[in-house]
Amino acid sequence: MQILVAASKAELVGELAGGKARGLHTLTSNGFRVPNWAVLGVDVFGAFMTANGLNADLENLCTATDVDEAQKLATALRQRITDAELPEAIRALIDRAYTEVGGGAVAVRSSGAAEDGAALSHAGQFDSYLNVNDFAAVQRGVQRCWASAYSNRSVRYLFTHGAPISNVGIAVIVQQLVSAKASGVVFTADPISGARDVVAVSSVYGLGEGLVSGAVDADYVRVDRATGAILDRVVGDKTEQYLPATDDGCTVTPVPEQLRNEPSLSDVEIAELVQLGIAIESFDTRPLDIEWVSDGAAVWVVQARPITTLHDVVSPESGVVRGAAETVTDDAMRIWDNSNIIESFSGISSPLTFTTASDVYGRVYRSYARSLRVSRNELRQLDEWTPAMLGYFHGRVYYNLLHWYRMVGIAPGYPLNRRVLEVALGVDENLDNDIAKTLRPFVFDSAARRVVARTVTTATYLKRFAEIDRKTERFMTEFYRVYDEYEAIDYSTLSGDEVYARYRRCERDLVDRWGPMMVLDAILLTSSGMLFALTKLFLRDTPEWFTYAVVSPGSDVESAEPARVMAELARFVRTDPTLTEFINTTPPDNAYGALQEAKSSSQVWQDFAEQVDDYITRFGYRSLDELKLETPDLREDPASLFVMLRSAMPDAPLSRRNDADTYLDERLGGVRRRIYEALRGKTSRALANRERLRFCRTRAFGMVKRMIRAMGRDLTARGVLDEFSDVFYLRLDELHGCYEGTTDVTELAGLVAARKAQRLVDAELVAPSRFTTYGPALTDAELTAQGWIPVHDKESAKTGSVLRGTPSAAGVVRGPAVVVTEPRDVAGGILIAYRTDPGWVAALPSASALVIERGSPLTHVAIVARELGIPTVVQVKDVTTLVRTGMTIEIDGAGGTVRIITGEAE
Repeated sequence: MQILVAASKAELVGELAGGKARGLHTLTSNGFRVPNWAVLGVDVFGAFMTANGLNADLENLCTATDVDEAQKLATALRQRITDAELPEAIRALIDRAYTEVGGGAVAVRSSGAAEDGAALSHAGQFDSYLNVNDFAAVQRGVQRCWASAYSNRSVRYLFTHGAPISNVGIAVIVQQLVSAKASGVVFTADPISGARDVVAVSSVYGLGEGLVSGAVDADYVRVDRATGAILDRVVGDKTEQYLPATDDGCTVTPVPEQLRNEPSLSDVEIAELVQLGIAIESFDTRPLDIEWVSDGAAVWVVQARPITTLHDVVSPESGVVRGAAETVTDDAMRIWDNSNIIESFSGISSPLTFTTASDVYGRVYRSYARSLRVSRNELRQLDEWTPAMLGYFHGRVYYNLLHWYRMVGIAPGYPLNRRVLEVALGVDENLDNDIAKTLRPFVFDSAARRVVARTVTTATYLKRFAEIDRKTERFMTEFYRVYDEYEAIDYSTLSGDEVYARYRRCERDLVDRWGPMMVLDAILLTSSGMLFALTKLFLRDTPEWFTYAVVSPGSDVESAEPARVMAELARFVRTDPTLTEFINTTPPDNAYGALQEAKSSSQVWQDFAEQVDDYITRFGYRSLDELKLETPDLREDPASLFVMLRSAMPDAPLSRRNDADTYLDERLGGVRRRIYEALRGKTSRALANRERLRFCRTRAFGMVKRMIRAMGRDLTARGVLDEFSDVFYLRLDELHGCYEGTTDVTELAGLVAARKAQRLVDAELVAPSRFTTYGPALTDAELTAQGWIPVHDKESAKTGSVLRGTPSAAGVVRGPAVVVTEPRDVAGGILIAYRTDPGWVAALPSASALVIERGSPLTHVAIVARELGIPTVVQVKDVTTLVRTGMTIEIDGAGGTVRIITGEAE
């Protein structure tokens, strides 16, 4: 046995020192500044196990066939390792390693033999300890590092990967602790987008423990690799710093007031770190995560390892297009359109929401194709693009539009269905015919194969078309069986592993059943297209409203039940002036608490409180942004109930079904009317069935939200995340990896901090409604050219200019503009929004006028604004970027104009 140091032979280090130490040896050998280190190799650990008679316990653990049994055996073995006496020879070796690095404060770090290996990374599976200050503490730290080789997470990791536990060899590094002025991480690729033309630097004052834990609000800078130019910078509010304590660990101390909002690194220091990262990467072609510490005089490298959380490495060589998990050729065109998807995923959506949605879309539509008896060869072709039906740019979700045309082509009737698709998606620009004709879901080996396959698919589709009502009923029965089972579980009483197991089982149960039901979308496209064509044939010059009013899911559809109950609740509120005033003036965040305090004041308030609680009991899975996992449901935060209730207060006529019946009675009769009503009925039933499925989707997402929140709290309790809401900054595969042992949990807090910082930058960018890209090598500069620029870099409208839109509610108002991205009190200003959903009605009472960039006079908010007498203009192109908060503007709701009275500078 011997200690290993920088002068040791590389072969010996490679054999005995473990992954982290191999990295330190490479760094030191190539002249990089690394704090003094010494390593107790895996042979020392082997000698310790033999001397204490622990090999038999290890053999029992190695033969375990069940992960639960293995974890019980591992728990007992860990205890024996930490309780065992250190043989004198090993104690002397540890003391020598401590002396070799200079004594004083050191870090004691695990270094697994298989860590950062070609087969398994073992990332984040073992423990390390900072600021260990004396011989006895170092000895304890070494034993604790050895024991961590058999932690529950390490055992689960090995079982998940089918690796034998006997392969766990553990070395221990003793390394000098640098007195840190600042510390952090250099990522030699963008850790969020994967872009290789960007180097990112995170930094905090003091030791990096605050950064890694996510407890300190870090600075985050992105730098252009080629030019060294700073692309964007977020300066964290650094109220605390981690510094060495007087014993094993760190102490948290305040950052001086004058430094809290100052960058922890100068531009010169950032440039030095970027060059350091590029230099280190030259010895390893993979993107690296490099931990560094600055003592004020020099920068020290503590560790360098591959970025295990980097998924979509964007480079010309990779062929992976940024924003979607899809490999494309250099000239491949992609059109990204947010159309009506921003109604489901408005503004910035979390990484977990996007990756979950993208995963579900891909799996569901593949299952849909399989249900139409698409062959295995064609299914393999679908696998190339169905996982990439959505894109994700600067936190915004987009349709990868060309793939939606391909999806429509799976069923027969593509020429008609694609036109209806464009109406359904709400795209502003129809796809060129020549391009649309080339977008097929798959390519056939021969003309004969194409005829056979399309005949089978068409026959299957027609069968599904005929039996869809029965299939929907069977699906609903089975869905509620699964839903009731999982909804009845109290996830707060389960361990994180138990919640995750149920989550995965529930996910499989629902997705497998959902796929075949997507034929409803195809049926609705086909029947709506046929009805539209029949309308044009039988009825000339129909008004626009008729197209939308002629079909309706019916008032008895299940998804209308929450709205009906809400309408009844609103009617009850309108019967009492004090309740009406309460709903219209109390901030939604305060309303539930205020209601609980007031309910004992009278019977009316008591009845109202009981109705509110009953609504939460029955429909607690609901929320305003129901498909965004990060949005709390009513059970977690009742505030959105009062937003929805305020929306329902004006008793506005939101349906024109009766008007459509009257219109038909006056213009169509006889055989033509019977033909028309038969197709109308089929379309209405398809719409009703789709609404029922959407209601199931809302319930399912509410159930999934509960499970994910339980996992977020579990990961917080385990110290993986700083707070439970950080779970939404993880990707879906990262969340899976936390419980399957494939994610380096030690990197997650730092990655979450980087993503939070990037979100602040992204929130300031204009999100174009549609843009086009070519090939995989999509840089920030190319996105900027497509319209992704900070809103204040775009020239605002000049004084006297007039923006034109569609009149929606008459009236003329002059006042200050308030541009907002979410519904809130605008204190009498003119509310300007990109797009709205029903939740925006909560902001209307505080607005003197309303301007919506994308929308129509028939949207719920526009209708309610008319009911309230609020002048409104909709469909005003670029208004949210041309008008700035604070400008004085004049709205003419009847003329559909927005006039700039005073510009931004004034």
